[in-house]
Amino acid sequence: MTLKDLERFHSITIQCHDNPDADALASGYGLYCYFRQKGKDVRLVYSGKNRIQKSNLCLMVEKLGLPVEYVEPGKPEHKHMEGLLLTVDCQYGAGNVTGLTGDEIAIIDHHQVENGDVALSIIQPHLGSCSTLVWKLLTDEGFEIGDENGLGTALYYGLYTDTNQFTEVYNPLDMDMREALPFDKSLITLFRNSNLSLKELEIAGIAMIRYSYNDDYEFAVIKAQPCDPNILGLISDFLLQVDKIKTCAVFNEVNDGYKLSVRSCIKEVNASELAAYLTEGIGSGGGHYEKAGGFISMKLYEEKYPTLHAEGYFNNRMTQYFDSFEIIYARDYKADTAGMKRYRKKNLPVGFVKADEVLETGTPITIRTLEGDIEITVEEDLYIIIGVKGEVYPNRKEKFEKSYLKLDKKYDYNDCHIKKEYVPIIKNRLDGRDMVLTDYAHVCVPTGEVDIFAKPLTKGVKVFTAWDKEKYMLGRPGDYLAVRCNDLSDVYVVEHDIFLKTYDGISEQ
Repeated sequence: MTLKDLERFHSITIQCHDNPDADALASGYGLYCYFRQKGKDVRLVYSGKNRIQKSNLCLMVEKLGLPVEYVEPGKPEHKHMEGLLLTVDCQYGAGNVTGLTGDEIAIIDHHQVENGDVALSIIQPHLGSCSTLVWKLLTDEGFEIGDENGLGTALYYGLYTDTNQFTEVYNPLDMDMREALPFDKSLITLFRNSNLSLKELEIAGIAMIRYSYNDDYEFAVIKAQPCDPNILGLISDFLLQVDKIKTCAVFNEVNDGYKLSVRSCIKEVNASELAAYLTEGIGSGGGHYEKAGGFISMKLYEEKYPTLHAEGYFNNRMTQYFDSFEIIYARDYKADTAGMKRYRKKNLPVGFVKADEVLETGTPITIRTLEGDIEITVEEDLYIIIGVKGEVYPNRKEKFEKSYLKLDKKYDYNDCHIKKEYVPIIKNRLDGRDMVLTDYAHVCVPTGEVDIFAKPLTKGVKVFTAWDKEKYMLGRPGDYLAVRCNDLSDVYVVEHDIFLKTYDGISEQ
């Protein structure tokens, strides 16, 4: 579904969830601006027991002139909306949105799918905010997003609040929107500094004296009273200042589930990965290496854990996480190749970019991918490889020339099996210019001269490689632990489906 698909409706009512937050208001406003420009009869509404009361949201509505209306629940004249009823930042029929009706229903949301029966739906739970999804839909239609009407500021603030002041931004589209939007910095400062009430200060204080602590793994878990998600971040940031606490999870109950904030101050635990583990199958989570967060759907949680209270779940799940992996430091690792088989790379085409043919030597760049940002400086011997799923990794000339053979052929998505969910880009950190990496790529194939030893993992592993001692490669059961035959200190992980696509076993002579 695209926004153009909805232009056949003349009357459109955009409904935010009850007790709307900044992201719901911003994403709803973005859709309102689009359909109003198309000449539609459009309304932006919310319902529920309470009107908007939080000071930062009241300021947002006032300063940006958001045309949002409160629809009192229970009144028959408010029940049915003519034309299209479009729920935003929520899903029609979910517990956090009052049940209005329309001639037809549509959904635009970024939470886990709860209602899969609505044909006109766009639900992308991997995004940090619904504002990002709306921004993408607007730009896909060529809609110009300025800030004369406050739209840029609204969308920026929607992402800011839904990702705990950007500490939980992990999807590249969220990053792209944050950097592309025009916004009023003074208004963002005003909204940000009107976010904490005396009651929420009290909530934070009470929560911190009710922690649970695991001495074996040095983690803490806290349940807070209902509050703004940013308060969870405040509590978790404070917890990491305690000498015995190395990681923590702070959560509270919201209308339709649980919000959580995750922190880590050790390199052996990536907070983004831990947040994803805590929400796996029942929500979504992610963020940065040290700071992350997520959301758990109450409906999905109760279906999977009907008798387990939330405090028990978080403590159990945190313990399971630490029990689930071993750690390998490549510099100290002695591979037992006797238990490994020999493999060679298949002759599959992949992409490569010689960095100094695109940008001048010495230019600091960020390579943005689905797996995260890679920050590096352009050097004469730097090659950037684009793998079969669109994964990106840097390579040096000496290793590249031993491992790959260049082809006189322009890179093509289909030939190289790229996954098109997000096309990697290069960001020039000197001038801010973006370049689509694949536009400059050529094709190469493995030479087949470098073999590896490998074995499937039966337990999770974190590998601190010889080329990166600060961040680990995560391997899950079924993935492969690999060691270069000509360099046993070169230990790394290959994802299961990538390994099967790219390697063939070799019979020992």
